Amino acid sequence: MRNRVLSAFRAWFSARDFVEADAACLQVSPGNEAHLSAFATEAIGASGARTPLFLHTSPEFACKKLLAAGETRLFSVARVFRNRERGPLHHPEFTMLEWYRVGAPYSVLMEDCADLLTLAAETAGMRRFTYRGRETDPFAEPERLTLAEAFDRFAGIDLLATVARSGETDRDGLAAAVSGADLRVASDDTWADLVSRVLVARIEPHLGVGRPTLLCEYPVSEAALARPAPHDPRVAERFELYACGVELANAFGELTDPVEQRRRFEAEMAEKLRVYGEAYPIDDDFLAALAVMPEASGIALGFDRLAMLACGRTRVEDVIWTPVAETAP
Repeated sequence: MRNRVLSAFRAWFSARDFVEADAACLQVSPGNEAHLSAFATEAIGASGARTPLFLHTSPEFACKKLLAAGETRLFSVARVFRNRERGPLHHPEFTMLEWYRVGAPYSVLMEDCADLLTLAAETAGMRRFTYRGRETDPFAEPERLTLAEAFDRFAGIDLLATVARSGETDRDGLAAAVSGADLRVASDDTWADLVSRVLVARIEPHLGVGRPTLLCEYPVSEAALARPAPHDPRVAERFELYACGVELANAFGELTDPVEQRRRFEAEMAEKLRVYGEAYPIDDDFLAALAVMPEASGIALGFDRLAMLACGRTRVEDVIWTPVAETAP
């Protein structure tokens, strides 16, 4: 069934004049988000010289270089690798479906998501998706909900009251609101930590229940590769797709300012160094590509998770051909 769904998706993209790209897994940088952990390796030259490399956590950098080189509709079915992740919805090696549209607003990707959910369900012969007691109608029009609306609806918190128009965040103000919502606040929690805690504990269980949810307009500080929204500089053009409380996809109106992107990457790597004691290189070729990359929108979808829902299973390993062996503790 996994293969049939993937074949149907490839046909869907082909019918819309997308080109399939096969991105290299070995990269000089695996990505520069603070809480993504990569697998490190090295290339050994004929002289014995060693060059550090990483298995990519996403084909995003490679795909955007191809957009800068002239591709306009691109998709990639990529094997990607993330360390420190294993569980019912996580696997250290998994399949990510990414696609990009040059010149298109990110709202078009929302329509793509609705089409692909329907196509997955039709291909699998499923009228509803279920996961741990939650149901979603994959044929229903997705709900569009901003993150601020979700914080207010499910946690009673005014999120944007803690975000200045300059992008600065009020950690103490959010901490007080989170504590008032009967959630734990630790002394070393950052503003981003608190956002994540509310999202996981109070919001995600309600998303994609009954019908899919498109959770959009994240604060700029929570969207490292997305451009600010034109109507409100506090939020970015980012959305995530949910079904049955499961996050399936993450989309951006892509940032194309290399100076701002470098600033964000450096801030992310400073936070990674603080939390994990390590940081990853910044891919200067990627930043150079951003300088000539046209405006575009792009999205990454966790294909194994969608295949899991389409097959009525509860663990992504149930739809992965050869799961990575468990290691002893």
